[in-house]
Amino acid sequence: MSKIDRRALIAAAGLALAAPELGHAQESGKPQDAAAPKPEAKGVTHTLARYVVNARFEDLPETVRREATRTFLNWVGVAIGGSHHETLDVAVSALAPFSGPPQAGLFGRTERFDIMNAAFLNGVSSHIFDYDDTHLKTVIHPAGPVASAILAYAEMHPVSGRDFLNALVLGIETECRIGNAVYPNHYDVGWHITGTAGVFGAAAAAGKLMGLTEQQMVFALGLAASQPVGLRESFGSMNKSFNPGRAAANGLFAAILAAKGFTSSDGMIEAKRGWANTVSTKQDYREITEELGTRFESLLNTYKPFACGIVMHPAIDAAIQLRDEQHLKPDQIARVDLKVHPLVLELTGKTAPQSGLEGKFSIFHAVAVALVEGAAGEKQFSDRAVRDPVVVALRERVVPVVTPGIAAAQVDMTVTLKDGRTLHRRIEHAIGSVERPMTDAALERKFTDLADGVLPEAQARRVMALCWSLETLGDAADVTRAGVAQA
Repeated sequence: MSKIDRRALIAAAGLALAAPELGHAQESGKPQDAAAPKPEAKGVTHTLARYVVNARFEDLPETVRREATRTFLNWVGVAIGGSHHETLDVAVSALAPFSGPPQAGLFGRTERFDIMNAAFLNGVSSHIFDYDDTHLKTVIHPAGPVASAILAYAEMHPVSGRDFLNALVLGIETECRIGNAVYPNHYDVGWHITGTAGVFGAAAAAGKLMGLTEQQMVFALGLAASQPVGLRESFGSMNKSFNPGRAAANGLFAAILAAKGFTSSDGMIEAKRGWANTVSTKQDYREITEELGTRFESLLNTYKPFACGIVMHPAIDAAIQLRDEQHLKPDQIARVDLKVHPLVLELTGKTAPQSGLEGKFSIFHAVAVALVEGAAGEKQFSDRAVRDPVVVALRERVVPVVTPGIAAAQVDMTVTLKDGRTLHRRIEHAIGSVERPMTDAALERKFTDLADGVLPEAQARRVMALCWSLETLGDAADVTRAGVAQA
């Protein structure tokens, strides 16, 4: 899809916010009485459920199908890449004694688990490197909860690639629209929105493959609403990747129960004591119900060229550009000054990370390692890189300052050299953003790099080819079967 089309889509989404809010009074310039009750919203959960149940693959625009395929390819790559991280080793060891029948496989590994645990584990694996897809409007990582749930289900109940792709799109649409309705207030208070909104996407996508009726889908969404998971305090620990994994398993759990008639409230998203009013001070239900089937959040999905928190990407981009252009060496650099948005220090302000996972949330480490190694893949956010004496010394010379007028997608970097020269770079949109998207070739290089050392090269190429041809597959689970390690 062209950059112009993607920008136009964002503009259209922004213009939609000018419409009256469903079930809420229109905003005025005057502060509202905090004690005044909000008008009750109605029909939100049913409207969303009706759309998901009735949406057909044939109605998906080609651009949406193509972007969903790119999303799936990226997700499989990061799931393979994270499959032998210590986090997954611990989780596999902990859960193996309690797993049910060996119904589904794990990317990059030989073990098989019941579908609930397989969904959890593949979801964890795909988020370990913080290298997965990102819906920038909400910072949701959409694929993890959704793809993990429905691919595990597809191993037990075969589905075509077309049906799988349709469910993937619908799951992403569901979680991102619900995320839009409460972001940023929900996120700002401390919820990890990938987990809390992702569970809805997993439930909707799994329910679509199960053929739920509208009422059953309402119940599935209601049961998902009862299982919000994830707090931002977990960032920098194994717990962060737990969140999308748990959202995948919880959503699948919700759909399975709903399929058998397990009931919930009909308005669990919008009711006075429902999900949105409980977890957020902002509720914009238009984001959920308007332009269903014509405005697709999956077209706003992005893919990370750097294996860390998205707010650090502009600074990394600037650092790599200056390093490569000027052939910089660490011992030439006296100081690195950054003008940044407040979120950069709020989310990635760890000054002295002690592990690779903590390094993913350190702007100091990210800039230093980018200048030293000219890259910011998973190898640059390993324990080795975080403890590298050269990187440690340089990160002490990185000085980020919150600066008015700098947006979250921007950075203004000045590198002062020991010989007195200064180098400057301002980034408006980092590589990997909607405005500067990763190409198909770049996604393939990322996939290959992630699979290196996990799967043989020929096997990795086979998995990648299956991902690209997802729409034509007779059995979507062929991707999993091709991507497990050989015993």
